[in-house]
Amino acid sequence: METRQQGFLDSEPLREADEDLASEVNLNNTVMTEEEREEIQQELTKLEEEINTLKQVLLSKEKQHAELRQKLGITPLDELRNNFSKGWHDMQSSTAYKKTSETLSTAGQKTTAAISTLGNAITRKIGDMRNSQSFKSFEEKVENTVSTIKTKVGGTGTGGSFEEVLSSAANATSQDTPTNNLMDSPEQPC
Repeated sequence: METRQQGFLDSEPLREADEDLASEVNLNNTVMTEEEREEIQQELTKLEEEINTLKQVLLSKEKQHAELRQKLGITPLDELRNNFSKGWHDMQSSTAYKKTSETLSTAGQKTTAAISTLGNAITRKIGDMRNSQSFKSFEEKVENTVSTIKTKVGGTGTGGSFEEVLSSAANATSQDTPTNNLMDSPEQPC
């Protein structure tokens, strides 16, 4: 019996002669003595009994495992949470995560710097535009127009700077905005 099993464990590659021998063997009509057949049958029965015993032992151990976990108060949710925490920790300590984190951090810093530079450039351009001759000319025309309108409407033509005119226009607009008085009246039509 040992010699047959040793053949399966042999690590040498098959030769042509072995292949020819294997192809000639007819597996359906193997010639076996009654004694060999009975020995193999006994070995098969013994192996099946061992498998059943191992299954019973495994079931018993799994039941004992579950009881001990229950006594300790360990629930499947706790186990899942612990596995998730361990997996998260393992992932964070991985080289790929560290490299990705560093790359994203660097990208964020570069993006912040670019946005800051863009904001500074826009602020500078607006300042340049405001100091330009065309903007000052436009500002004067608006002030003159507002002053003319105020004079014609009946106000005093005080003029003022562009900021004052815009501020007074904004105040006048917010005071002239009608409020919704539907909620205040006690009698409301349905």
